[in-house]
Order: sequence, then C-alpha cells, then structure tokens
Amino acid sequence: MSVLVYVEADGGIVKKSSLEAVAYGAEIAKGAGSSAIAIATGTVAEAELANLGKFGASKILHVSDERLNDGGIQATANVVFQAAEKESAGTLVMARSSLVDAIASRVAIKLGASVVTNVVDLPDTSNGFVVKRGVYTGKAFANVAVPGDKKVITIAKNAISPVESGDAATVEAFSANLSDADFAVKRTKVEKAEGDILLPEADKVISGGRGLKAPENWGMIEELAKTLGAATACSKPVSDMEWRPHHEHVGQTGIKISPTLYIAVGISGAIQHLAGVNSSKVIVVINKDAEAPFFKAADYGIVGDAFEVVPKLTEAIKEVI
Repeated sequence: MSVLVYVEADGGIVKKSSLEAVAYGAEIAKGAGSSAIAIATGTVAEAELANLGKFGASKILHVSDERLNDGGIQATANVVFQAAEKESAGTLVMARSSLVDAIASRVAIKLGASVVTNVVDLPDTSNGFVVKRGVYTGKAFANVAVPGDKKVITIAKNAISPVESGDAATVEAFSANLSDADFAVKRTKVEKAEGDILLPEADKVISGGRGLKAPENWGMIEELAKTLGAATACSKPVSDMEWRPHHEHVGQTGIKISPTLYIAVGISGAIQHLAGVNSSKVIVVINKDAEAPFFKAADYGIVGDAFEVVPKLTEAIKEVI
C-alpha cells in the first residue's frame, strides 16, 4: 500500500512543515517498498507542487477548487479521505497545524485507521510499527505501537530534515466529490499575525523576557533576529504587560514552537514557558542570573548582561555571514 501525504500551502506556497511531511512519508514508503503520493488543495501553482518530487513524492494529486483556499475542515477531511481511498493508502502523513489537528481524527474515522499525533521521529518497523511522540506538552516522550493496516500520523515540526534528492514530480488533477454540506461552515474573517517570519513556520526564534526591562529595548532583539533571519517571540509576562503583541507569546498558554534554534534573552525559564519551547533542537540562554532555571534546559548558556552580550553577538554574526 502507498503512503499519502497531505500538503498545506499558504498564499500558494507550500509550507516548510509540509516539505518535512513529504520527506517523512517518502522514508516510510522507501522502507515498505512502496511510493509516497502527495495531495494538495486550493490554488497552488503546478511548478510549486511539482517541486515536491525533489523531496520524495512520486506524484502529486491536486484539487484546485478555490473554495478549499480557506482550509475548511469538513471539506479538506473529505478530500484527503477520497485521495487515500483512490491510492489505496495504508499510511497517511500530515504535518501538525491548526487545520491538521482538526482533520486527523475525522479522516482516521472515515478510513478505520489508527491515529497518532505529535510524532517526532521516523517509525521503528523492526517489530511492528512503533513511533515516538511528544507527551505532557513536550516534557516527555512515549513510544507507541500503532496497530492495524491503516495509520494516520501527524508529525511535529523538525521531525525530519527535508533534503532535495530527486526530480520534479508529475501533478495530476484530482476531482473530489464535495457537496454544499462540506462548505456549510463559512470563514468570515482571518486575522494573521504580522511579521516577515511567522512563529509557527520559523526555523530560528529570538525571544525576550522581562530582563529587557522595557519595550523600547526590543530593538536589539529585532536586530539579532534580522541578522539571523529569525522570528521574534516573548514570554507571557511581556505580552501581558503589552510590551509585545500577544501573537509573539510562546509557552504553554501561548504558541508552542519547535525551531531548529531558540535563543532566550532575559527569560528565567518558568516551566510554563519551557512547555512551549522545549521541542527546539538547540536552545541558547542569555541571562545575567547564573541560577536561572532556564540554564538547566539549555544546550548553550551565556551568563552576562543582555545589553552587553546581544549587541556583541549580533556584530560577531554579521562578520561571518
């Protein structure tokens, strides 16, 4: 049986997390001696979709219905289900997102499949099908045996690094059977967070806390972020005090992120904050308090005054890039 990968696009551009999902699905297919097929919806250029072949997709099914641009939950779930049935897919792979979190269980029920979410590594197939997933808001991991012939897997960001290794793939038009009932819920307004790089898709994140003392001191955070091509974030107290917009708040009650690099400046590292960032591959902490709990979770730490360390770090990076 084939592996089906659902691909999300934003503004006609395939999300990086979906490239990871394609690479993940291709690895599963390779191990099973089958093929990875992608399914995309809405308005996306054919060349953009064909590029998925470079990450392991053997072909791409495309439902170009403009009504799917809004990411309707019921309609998208039906499209993915119908594509899985058409391709006799044994495994469905999707990258976690607000939409995928909503459709995964719906598609699993339609397929009669087992579903496992927030997977962080490729499956171990030496004895069945076992996946590693994050649990307790990222504080621990669980190895889960996934039973049955059909499986729905949603992967966390950075579960796999997508590497271009193939050629462009063929894009085929796919006609899904959708009714008015699939579009009964209408999206009336969308408010998107502003910024050159948005947190959910950011590979690097620079975050500030109360140690910056005042909102007017955020310039050095923004400069470091610009130098690294990173998104900016903040701790909950900072957003509560309205030093920074609420959409930059990362933590248990804010946005949960999994960037390759997370730099925390002037953040003590309360457990609520760690719950939202501890899936980061590399954590760097800058704090003048050597006893700050964040240092226990850090891969690298700098004990020093942020107002001295950050500008020097920014200049040092500029010299080597």
